[in-house]
Amino acid sequence: MSPHSIPESFNLVFFGGTGDLVTRKLLPAMYQCHKNGQLPGKPNFISLGRHDYDRDQYLAMVTEKAKQFLPGADWSDAVWADFCAHLSYYRIDAEIPGEYAILKNALEQAPAEANIFFLSVAPSLFAPICTHLAGQGLNSPNCRVVLEKPLGYDLASSNAITADVGRHYQEKQVYRIDHYLGKESVQNLMALRFGNALFEPLWRRMWISNVQITIAEEVGIGTRGGFYEGTGALRDMVQNHLLQLLCFVAMEPPASLDSEAVRDEKIKVLQCLVPFAREDVMSKTVRGQYRSGAIAGQPVAGYLDEQGIPPDSRTETFVAIKAEIANWRWAGVPFYLRTGKRLPERVAEIVINFHAVPHQIFPLSAGASATPCKLEIRLQPNEYIRLYFYVKTPGDKMELQQVYLDLDFAAYFKVRREEAYERLLLDIIRGNQALFVRQDELEQAWRWVEPILDTWESDRSGPKQYTAGTWGPSASSALLLQDGFRWHEED
Repeated sequence: MSPHSIPESFNLVFFGGTGDLVTRKLLPAMYQCHKNGQLPGKPNFISLGRHDYDRDQYLAMVTEKAKQFLPGADWSDAVWADFCAHLSYYRIDAEIPGEYAILKNALEQAPAEANIFFLSVAPSLFAPICTHLAGQGLNSPNCRVVLEKPLGYDLASSNAITADVGRHYQEKQVYRIDHYLGKESVQNLMALRFGNALFEPLWRRMWISNVQITIAEEVGIGTRGGFYEGTGALRDMVQNHLLQLLCFVAMEPPASLDSEAVRDEKIKVLQCLVPFAREDVMSKTVRGQYRSGAIAGQPVAGYLDEQGIPPDSRTETFVAIKAEIANWRWAGVPFYLRTGKRLPERVAEIVINFHAVPHQIFPLSAGASATPCKLEIRLQPNEYIRLYFYVKTPGDKMELQQVYLDLDFAAYFKVRREEAYERLLLDIIRGNQALFVRQDELEQAWRWVEPILDTWESDRSGPKQYTAGTWGPSASSALLLQDGFRWHEED
């Protein structure tokens, strides 16, 4: 088998097999790969859970959940039935060592080139699961373990997870998954930067004034109050998703697309992030918490009124940060990171704002914005790349109007686009780690975030309130205004 090719046979084992991630995301992703002919003839999927299902009951439950996720599929067709023929379920309590003999026996009945264990469970179970797998000899070189976030609560707990897993599995066997890195538009960011001579000369401090990275959500916390109250937006989104996107924007060209070459360049970015002193946290970060308001014209409750949230909670549901990178390419260019719940729309985007021309000799047409040129990279929900620039307004006057060139991926590429988990699961099966977070990346991200967490913990003022359906507290806009900039949607 050549490097990064699909093996002829593999076993993919899902711990937490009755949970939403497995039933609504991971199994449908594997079904799509099976339907598209991307899997070998002998795939084997094993779901593990504490529910006392027999196989038929489990398949019925999975089918019902998958229908909600893939509403357009024909669930009576032979393809779905053939996929289900490769799927089995076993009731196992992951904390009881003796029950792992059931899994070992199932794997021995289906010997394969690769055994993959996807841990869609609470991080507190990572260590015992890895220990019990190793106790059955399921940590040989052909075994891989996949870890879902959260990967720790702080630097110490993250390092503890790394140490616990590392006692049984080498780093090359560990896949720390971040589903944002599987998005087609993130892949296109690398292609845009390193596949076109047009942008590389401009991708630096001399031509770029600031970079804005936003992941906004319309939804609140729903039924996840217990989890979110102990996590908050900084741990949930910034430490992983936003910093990973920042790395892809700011990294130097890798020597190749080899997984280690790509990750070597990402860690250099994280090492160059300017650390925060307490006074920096107070002046360069904003935390907010949504109160009651309206989303899409419908009233929604405030965070303190959500189920399971104490009335004196200081957990942030919104974060804005001014980050800086101390290297020759980016010195002096602010990177503004922003995420929040109960914002006006669901959107993830990267906006590259270029410097204005040194002297404006053209008048602008009536109502035109004086915003400099910019590149907008939309990651979700509708993926596109737009380059904004100025042209002459039609007529006898020499006036400028901003327009954009638009690459709408759905309109241009008349093919179905892979979901993030499809790409990531295929890369795990291939053994390609390029889109997965290495241990030193994880540790460096926590080192940068931890001073913010510590300062917020000791600052009794708590998060600033913002009305649901707005773009966060006014302090978020002020964070940019003090540098003479505005958020993308405010232009």
